[in-house]
Amino acid sequence: MRAWNTPKIWDKGECWIIGGGPSITQQFHIPENVIEAVREKRLPLSAYSPYMESIHSKHIIGVNMAFQLGNWVDFCFFGDDGWFRDHRKELAQFTGVRVSCAPMFSKNTYHADNGERIKYLAQDPKKSHGISEVPYTVCWNANSGAAAISLASHLGAKKIVLLGFDMQLDPNGNSHWHKEYQMNPAKRSVFPRHLRGFPIIAADAKRMGITILNASPESAIDVFPKMTVEAILNGSP
Repeated sequence: MRAWNTPKIWDKGECWIIGGGPSITQQFHIPENVIEAVREKRLPLSAYSPYMESIHSKHIIGVNMAFQLGNWVDFCFFGDDGWFRDHRKELAQFTGVRVSCAPMFSKNTYHADNGERIKYLAQDPKKSHGISEVPYTVCWNANSGAAAISLASHLGAKKIVLLGFDMQLDPNGNSHWHKEYQMNPAKRSVFPRHLRGFPIIAADAKRMGITILNASPESAIDVFPKMTVEAILNGSP
């Protein structure tokens, strides 16, 4: 599949990237009974949407399962072949733009089913960590959330807000804000690998004139200013 030369549709704008970290439910004050119902799959992931109304008008990239929060999510970005195979049916119903750096889409043998329309961005073989400046590539950074920062930059964003970028388990042992999949606590050693790219991302962002804010105040990522969602929306420095 030919790589996508990403247009700067958000030139000098702001972008919010929604990751998978469980702090999202705290930042949007989602009631415990709703969280429990979503985790037990008695309610869909979109049950969180009304509580996130304050960002519905923002430019949004949803990483992995975040595309199911609502049709206010503009892009779904994912980098894992296995995730796509598991959620292909639901993703085909997504009305926004689907973008992936998964290796399977680089192969000529892949044929999109009706309605999929996956945009492909290659993983930069020369720069694995940081923010890519080549429009049709991303720096993989060993995780989809960090790779999505390259997409936001290509789209023209000069202010990027990270949501759910916890990079650690919460006090209850949850790795995500949903139960579609959860990290085995015994495998939390993956977090250091996921964290490795963020200092390079921070350095690239400074050089490129991009402001990155971390709306996960308890995040293990320590290279960006940490702020609450309310503070960011209120324009606090």
